[in-house]
Amino acid sequence: MKSFVFKTGVLTLSLLTLVSCKDVLEEYNPSGLTAETVYSTPEGFETLVNAAYSYQRWWYGKEEAHNIVETGTDIWTSGAGETDRGLTQYQNLQGSNAYLTTEWREFYAAINLCNAGINRIDKAGLSATLRPIREGELRFLRAFYYWHVVETWGGVHFTTQETNGIISTANRTPVETFYNQIFEDLKAAVAALPITQPQYGKVTKGAAQAFLARMYLTRGMNKEALEMAQAVLTGNYGYKLEANYADLWKMSNLKTKEAIYVVDYSANLALNDLVNTTFNPYGHGRGSNSTHLLYIMKYDDRPGMTRDILNGRPFNRYMPTRFLLDLYSENDARYEGSFNEVWYANSASRPAGMSLGDTAVYCTRKEIPDAFETTRKYQNYDRSKVYNANGTVKDNLRYPSLSKFMDPTRASLNEAQSARDVFVIRLAEVYLIAAEAQMKLGNLQAAADYINVLRTRAAKPGKTAAMQIIPSQVTIDFILDERARELAGEQIRWFDLKRTGKLLERIRAYAPDNAVNLQDFHVLRPIPQTQLDAVTNKTEFTQNPGYQ
Repeated sequence: MKSFVFKTGVLTLSLLTLVSCKDVLEEYNPSGLTAETVYSTPEGFETLVNAAYSYQRWWYGKEEAHNIVETGTDIWTSGAGETDRGLTQYQNLQGSNAYLTTEWREFYAAINLCNAGINRIDKAGLSATLRPIREGELRFLRAFYYWHVVETWGGVHFTTQETNGIISTANRTPVETFYNQIFEDLKAAVAALPITQPQYGKVTKGAAQAFLARMYLTRGMNKEALEMAQAVLTGNYGYKLEANYADLWKMSNLKTKEAIYVVDYSANLALNDLVNTTFNPYGHGRGSNSTHLLYIMKYDDRPGMTRDILNGRPFNRYMPTRFLLDLYSENDARYEGSFNEVWYANSASRPAGMSLGDTAVYCTRKEIPDAFETTRKYQNYDRSKVYNANGTVKDNLRYPSLSKFMDPTRASLNEAQSARDVFVIRLAEVYLIAAEAQMKLGNLQAAADYINVLRTRAAKPGKTAAMQIIPSQVTIDFILDERARELAGEQIRWFDLKRTGKLLERIRAYAPDNAVNLQDFHVLRPIPQTQLDAVTNKTEFTQNPGYQ
């Protein structure tokens, strides 16, 4: 039996270890400090709030979460370097899954810290001005973390109380209870938070409103979702769409005005806690953004190519489905702003007649005539070489690669960490929320108008008119397609498909490799086995249906 409990720790984490049933549960407190002594001072309470934010780094910009919410959908499937096909292709997905176990553990540690702060804030000695702001931040974060939990696992353990000591039982709480608390917390956050914060990355009034709009949409509260989205779009927050979609992803533009809420990573990688044995008994920390590794094809073994900083370190984990590549029309600049198809020769060892800087590899969603291919010195991987006629994958080593998260500012070619911030909510998503709400309220013209704002931005020069849509084109499937074009890879897809009731349908229709093992019960993830083993009320707290 494994031991798994919820507990508040000092400063950063619940300081607990997982041990076998023959061992004792050990608490680790290297400083000797207690919550009572630390959280009762303004300085100490600030450490609690900062720590509550830090848990976002376990999800945003991390392989575990990309595997949970981007792959295994209609738009991403397994590359050759995939390490967890349970999540991508639903192969023997069970409670033993390590990625789900990690995220469960960290989400509940974060929630417990938020609970501790909210319930202790009256005794923290904060000024009358600062107190409501800090409570607003903690309420936003609690809602934020609980949303990830309830959408991933359903009606599982829920509490608003800080856990002290060893708790050996867990409850099963209805999904509606989670959302009632999420709405209560977010409304309080909207009321309390300022328009701006002195520290970049801290939640603001606009960010709380944008997330609340997302939550209203998730629960089918379309009127409320529209009102909240409009509050963000018309508010005096200074948010602004980038004129050029590709500019969003420049490392020099991380502080873009299009970003409403971000998870901030430091350019000093040491501050991002890749290893933290002092405060984390699991022996590791959160680290920096690693997304740049995940979606790159294997280019560095091709003739004329060697690994370099510009082209990235190819983990080759995930590749686009053919369906995703086909979503972009020739008029849509978001394709070139999101994907790379050409690799230029950078190696001292090259095929005869190929110079440095010449095309060495071309991976394209198009079909290239064989007669033309034979005249090229470079290697071609076209549509029929990458995908079979039915859309299944033929070559999971070479494919058009998601480039929007690349980081050419890394110090070395093998550096796995990036200082890139993660855009959790962008202004573009708020337009899409407003469009979906308007559609569901029967206002198709207004929905098309919101979508056309983004399609105008996405249009190639001279193609603006061709990119516009008319009201009759607005359906939930069109909106999901548009969200894919705009938000591919941004850690939202699985949630989008689930909330619209389209997860199973669209995987089966558009991602044949992911559909082979797909079952109806896969709309929820399995509860980690470590949690099930730890509780004593095993007949009450049971595994999600369909899993062993």
